[in-house]
Order: sequence, then C-alpha cells, then structure tokens
Amino acid sequence: MQTTDMRKLPPQSLEAEMSILGGILVDNDAINRALEIITPDDLYRESHRKIMRAMIELNNRNEPCDLITLTSILKKRGELEETGGGAYLATLVDYVPMAANIAYYCKIVKEKGVTRKLISAATEIVSQGYEDKVDVEELLDTAQKVIFEISENKLRPAFYPVGAILKDTIKNLEALYEKKEHVTGVPTGFVDLDGMTAGFQRGDLIIIAGRPSMGKTAFALNIAQHAAIHGDPRCPAAVFSLEMSKEQLVTRLLCSESRVDASRVRTGHFQETDWPKLIKAAGALHDAKIFIDDTPAISVLEMRSKCRRMKAEHDIGLIVVDYLQLMRGSSNPESRQQEISEISRSLKALAKELDVPVVALSQLNRGLESRTDKRPMMSDLRESGAIEQDADIIMFVYRESVYCEKCKNKEQTCEESHVGKAEIIIGKQRNGPIGIVDLAFLGEHTRFENLSKREDF
Repeated sequence: MQTTDMRKLPPQSLEAEMSILGGILVDNDAINRALEIITPDDLYRESHRKIMRAMIELNNRNEPCDLITLTSILKKRGELEETGGGAYLATLVDYVPMAANIAYYCKIVKEKGVTRKLISAATEIVSQGYEDKVDVEELLDTAQKVIFEISENKLRPAFYPVGAILKDTIKNLEALYEKKEHVTGVPTGFVDLDGMTAGFQRGDLIIIAGRPSMGKTAFALNIAQHAAIHGDPRCPAAVFSLEMSKEQLVTRLLCSESRVDASRVRTGHFQETDWPKLIKAAGALHDAKIFIDDTPAISVLEMRSKCRRMKAEHDIGLIVVDYLQLMRGSSNPESRQQEISEISRSLKALAKELDVPVVALSQLNRGLESRTDKRPMMSDLRESGAIEQDADIIMFVYRESVYCEKCKNKEQTCEESHVGKAEIIIGKQRNGPIGIVDLAFLGEHTRFENLSKREDF
C-alpha cells in the first residue's frame, strides 16, 4: 500500500510559468489570451504572481509591458528585489522566443493550480474530520462547496480593484443600452410587475408572502412557468415544494398552462374540448426545464447541495421555495426565530453564490385578520426581523374576495366586484419603488394574469 509523502512539493511547472511571463514580454497582446485561462493566483511561485499582477496593471493602463516599464512598476511597488530584479526579468525575455504557445502553457499552469487547490481542500477537510465535535452535515456541505467552486473555477480573490469591476459594469451598461429593454432580470410575465422590478435580478432574495388561500403558490408557479416556458431565452427553474407533492404541483401547472378548470382535472370530469388543451400544455411542460423537489422539511444544507448540482448540470436561473417556514436549519437553534434567521440568511447567500434569483414563499401572522383593512404589511411577516433584513424584495399577495362576505355568498352580488382581482403589494424593494400591482386571478385555472390583457375562456 502506497502512502502519500506530505513533504513533496505541490504540483507546479515553473518552466510553464516562466514561458507565460516571457511570452507576454515578447508579445503584449498575449496577456489577453493568458487571462482567458488563468489568474495570477494560478501561478505557484509568489514572485511570478507579483510579476503577472504588475503586467496586468500595465495592460489596464494601456501602457506597453517591456523590461523598462515592468522594472519601473515593480520598483514603485517595492517588489523588484523580491521578484529577482532586472536580471531575472531579462532571463524571462530570453526564456521563450515567441508567444505562440502561451495558451498551451496556461493550460499546464491551470491544471497544476487546480490540483494544488484540491490538495489544499482535501487536507482541510481531513483536518476538520478529525475534530471531536464535527457536524457531519456541515462537513459534507463544506466539502461539496469547495469542490464545486474549484470545478466551476470560482475560487476568486477576496478583493477586487474598482477598476477591474468598472470594466464589466460598463460592458453591462453598454449591453443594456443597445438592447433598450426595461426588463434586465428574469421576467415574471406580469407586465406591470416587471415594470416596477425590471424582472427578478440575479443574486436577489425575493419574498412572496400572504395568508393561506391567497394564491402564493399559484403566483410563484406562474412566474417559474413563464420563465421556463415563455421566457426569451428560456430560464431553467428549480422548485422546492415542502407543502405539496410533485404530482399536485404538476397538476396545477397543467391547469394553468392549459386553462382547463382545476375542479374538472381533479375529478376527471373532462369536457371534450379539454383534452387538446391538456395535451398541448403537457407538451410545453415536457419540453420546459422545470425541476421539482418535494422533500418535506428539507434542510438548508440539503437544499444548497441540490441547487449546486442543478446549477452545474442544468444551469438553473431561478429557484422557488414553497415555503420558508417549513424548512429546517442546519443546527440546533435556541428558538424558532433564530432558525428562521439562519434559513433566511442562507437563502440570500445561496442566491449570491449561484448568481440566480431565489423566490421564497412565506406565511403571515394571523393577527392581520383582526384588522378592518386586511392588506398585509411588513410587520405581518412571521419571524419578520431577519426576513425583512435579508430580502431584496418583499411582496404580498392579497385578494379582497377571500374576506368579502358578499363574494363568498354566491346568492349575493358584490358591488365592488372583488372576484377575479388580486393585488401584489410591493412592501420593500432595495433597488426600486414600492407600490401595488393589480392582476387578474383565475381561480379555476390556478392562474394570475395581467389585468389589462385578461382573456376569457
């Protein structure tokens, strides 16, 4: 049985590193080809990392990178002697006659760098595994996260210079200017809502709250349905249903997409005209990338693990959680409020890590039903402190017909015509306005629609 000699030097190729640096000095344009594959952190020798960072700074300034300018910038940084001085830089120029093979050298360096990161991660995981009070779920989560980040090439430096961030920001602004579109995130399919939010933005945590029977699940499913079926481009969506089974959710999706009466679907009392609609809807849903997980009381760690895998395999662009209060935290909390705080914080972290919007449904306190005006407010959120702090957008689903006695009594006529109407109340939006969006609600189809474009079926 072979044993690993921990005294071995970590995997590296100093020859390839020198060839990259020398190639950039010979041909300054080669730095752009190199940076498509590696970062300075992929280099093994610290002096080489410093030299490459200096080269990047010269490139960002649109200044030439040669022995004179490179020596000058390293001297200003107080790093010239540490990197071998002018003599070593001259050696790099002579080391490689041309930069034609720089991409090949970069791949070698990248592979060595990834291997070193894997060794480092494995060593840390082994070390944690020997600790007496290790939490197995947390250790698994840590191991998976590190391996996932390495495989996705997402091990990034802790700090970014504003100049580097500005380049990407300006590119994004130019793209938005050329597209001339109002929706910059995942479109919800609701025109007025998209007008207020510009779509659900990547990295955002969106809370959809409401009392039972208001239509929270239907509303969230409609958004996922629009993104995955009618979006341009289509956006794969993951739906975690902690309350309803996957079969129940698919039935709802069928009713919504086909606009066939839900009661007929539940009982099987179809009309002849229903079948073509259902078959067409089934085809659309079959081709859509909507992934449903109905694990009850799923933990934060398990959900995060599944989402990472879904992101890697299917590039999901939207996550829906129904609903937040049914999740479990990863540890033993002192109180339910503390557990909800951990769940809320973890969902926001997940949105940032995977760079997708996370839509989480939430229950409201029943106390609001004792008020005359039962429209929900921020204070009605259960365990609201952490949720209110972590969320980028908080919206409430409200239908007056749920409380209107005349609407509930079919023998009476409601002069206000509350039936079929819904309000989406935006109570918080970190980067936009708050207000109310009026929608149509087709209860028989478990579907919300734009009020101005409602069709009768």
